[in-house]
Amino acid sequence: MTPVPSSSDPESGPPARPATGRRAPTVPALAIGCLDDVRPGALLVAMPALTDPTFAGTVVYVLDHSESGTLGVVLGRPSEVEIRDVLPGWCDLAVAPGVFHVGGPCETDTALCLAISSATVAEGDGPLRRVAGDVHLVDLDRDPADLQEELTGLRVFAGYAGWSAGQLAGELAEGAWACVPGLPEDVLCQASGPELWRTVLGRQTGRLAVLSTAPADPSVN
Repeated sequence: MTPVPSSSDPESGPPARPATGRRAPTVPALAIGCLDDVRPGALLVAMPALTDPTFAGTVVYVLDHSESGTLGVVLGRPSEVEIRDVLPGWCDLAVAPGVFHVGGPCETDTALCLAISSATVAEGDGPLRRVAGDVHLVDLDRDPADLQEELTGLRVFAGYAGWSAGQLAGELAEGAWACVPGLPEDVLCQASGPELWRTVLGRQTGRLAVLSTAPADPSVN
């Protein structure tokens, strides 16, 4: 991962720690989905029961999930750090806005990159590692010129969200998160966090679709 300087964006400043959800006692929990639904490429959507300000109203794209834990990045949280100031070779391949996005509270001084590519990726030590579908992790230590014809856009994240073994299962059972299918375009979406939250819920059915009309962050309700 690549070191990233601190941003003046207050959202980029939480101390590195595992993701966590705190239940609001006045809001009924809505348990939707289970741990079996969590897989690379899925989305974890914060529910009203989750009141931790780091994750309230967020959508998290799952990068990895196993018995040892889960990793993902928060979508829709642009910082004020320009990609060209840290990774000048990659800025021309990044979609607008050309800034680092705040991926989560863990290891905020490091960067990871997600890109969309329809290229056939061979297993091994290549510059791309498939996450799900056309979404890939990009090795930022490689020469970006080698990927100009391969990528249709990328986004760089500072930090990530992480759950230890068993932690996410408990939060799902408490109704802190809903797990829903993700789309490749979610990764590069230019919508802000609340707008993306409503968009993702709006394409669901039942009670999740109804929630799309509520405030993404219950603290502003």
